[in-house]
Amino acid sequence: IEQSPTSVGDLHPHGPRPRANLPCFPQCAGEENWVDSRTIYVGHREPPPGADAYIPQRYPDNRIVSSKYTFWNFIPKNLFEQFRRIANFYFLIIFLVQLIIDTPTSPVTSGLPLFFVITVTAIKQGYEDWLRHKADNAMNQCSVHFIQHGKLVRKQSRKLRVGDIVMVKEDETFPCDLVFLSSSRGDGTCHVTTASLDGESSHKTHYAVQDTKGFHTEEDIDGLHATIECEQPQPDLYKFVGRINVYNDLNDPVVRPLGSENLLLRGATLKNTEKIFGVAIYTGMETKMALNYQSKSQKRSAVEKSMNVFLIVYLCILISKALINTVLKYVWQSEPFRDEPWYNQKTESERQRNLFLRAFTDFLAFMVLFNYIIPVSMYVTVEMQKFFGSYFITWDEEMFDEDTGEGPVVNTSDLNEELGQVEYVFTDKTGTLTENNMEFKECCIEGHVYVPHAVCNGQVLPDASGIDMIDSSPGVSGREREELFFRAICLCHTIQVKDDDEVDGPRKSPDSGKSCVYISSSPDEVALVEGVQRLGFTFLRLKNNYMEILNRDNAIERFELLEILSFDSVRRRMSVIVKSATDILFSHFIGEIYLFCKGADSSIFPQVIEGRVDQIRARVEHSA
Repeated sequence: IEQSPTSVGDLHPHGPRPRANLPCFPQCAGEENWVDSRTIYVGHREPPPGADAYIPQRYPDNRIVSSKYTFWNFIPKNLFEQFRRIANFYFLIIFLVQLIIDTPTSPVTSGLPLFFVITVTAIKQGYEDWLRHKADNAMNQCSVHFIQHGKLVRKQSRKLRVGDIVMVKEDETFPCDLVFLSSSRGDGTCHVTTASLDGESSHKTHYAVQDTKGFHTEEDIDGLHATIECEQPQPDLYKFVGRINVYNDLNDPVVRPLGSENLLLRGATLKNTEKIFGVAIYTGMETKMALNYQSKSQKRSAVEKSMNVFLIVYLCILISKALINTVLKYVWQSEPFRDEPWYNQKTESERQRNLFLRAFTDFLAFMVLFNYIIPVSMYVTVEMQKFFGSYFITWDEEMFDEDTGEGPVVNTSDLNEELGQVEYVFTDKTGTLTENNMEFKECCIEGHVYVPHAVCNGQVLPDASGIDMIDSSPGVSGREREELFFRAICLCHTIQVKDDDEVDGPRKSPDSGKSCVYISSSPDEVALVEGVQRLGFTFLRLKNNYMEILNRDNAIERFELLEILSFDSVRRRMSVIVKSATDILFSHFIGEIYLFCKGADSSIFPQVIEGRVDQIRARVEHSA
């Protein structure tokens, strides 16, 4: 799809920009749905002469604010939120009625408990908001490395601006939303965890921009001349559309599309990558993490909501009682000798008062007289229980996690009682329940089942250190199919190998002779490759687009990786296309091309045209 030469300028948030007569660029996928866009100048460098006009734009700084109150608005805002509660508003009305009219009870009986509840709640919420301020200040003042004039400089996170080039090291959290420029890895990839964003503890692979992934030093990055055009901030964590224009000398810019795989989100953590460089595109409250903050209004638990329902019911009963008593009073006083008894003579002003006004005053007096039907002490008890209950949760030793050395943290005490009412836990994926700990249990090849540490007649077989076949031998032809299966497992994946024992991620390889560690966004892949490794086929590395495996004979086999068809929720399978670079693959020769595929049984079985499909299907159903 081609654009008119001025359409890119029309995307500018402040209207059309002046443009030189440059060739039009093709639109990126999804760009036609842009409502508005922004232009970021990488490193705050002006575009070269003859390109877009340089129009600096103002964006928010990188300050994060998760607190609800400030020193100046705490009292009015907190009072407004508290009197939105039905109970507090009801007792306030009763207190005002007692002040205005002549009632049989003192205003102190309603005013003092109400003042106590409001004060305790305000202190509790003020203290919790003060903790949020402390957490915000700690986050906003943490040090961040960024590139300035070819040198690495440190400054506070809150001072980051859109367009700054940032360097993030391993195990550090990204300070803002970054477009991934380059990494210490030669292939321009990095691994991140997004547990604080979407709860996913597995590693995800992100990719640097093709034309910048070779910039590994501060001087190289500082010499980058590029602009980024992307959509305005929106909260979807998995959606991002943009393009980067890289200017080389005075030639036309190289235009590359940008997607979610090029975006590193604030709150995610860099793993198993020494360092990365990225340019800030969304900062502060415009980051996707900040846009996904829930409303800062006061949260209400199920108990409080049910109490409000009961309160409305009792309020209706109270109004009915006051109304009935008011009617009965005037029915009683309809007789002349009952209107003014000797112990309660009316004054002249009372005799001349309007009948409807007197009736309304008497109605309010009965409301005050019977207001004990709604106990204010119950609300005092509930507030105190919430406040002190949060400390009991913090002190609970059984909720302490020894692996991380952290205990429970109560950010708000308004929802404590919700924890005791959890009846069902729904999960849409097995990783939530298995903690992403996968273990290779068995495999079935042409009807032959292989399990780790095979047992025969109740005894572990003598040489059962690997995976042993527990039925008949497959024969010579079957052995070739067996080894082809193991090669498929060794090659059909997206695993990265790191030669380091001190790695944060999946467990160390079980091969004691190797120090390599497998890293993948899917724990299933790691479990499969480690399981096949115990049988004698070891995936060594992916280097220069060649995959290397070590076979049973301790010979290295090389395969050129031609294409990866990634797993998705529609196909429910992934595939790789490889070309053999060695001639030891049984009777085949160099240059043979193979397509290996793996995935869900419901997706794979319909594609199979030969083999013992029924036996394998029965085994799958038995294992499931």
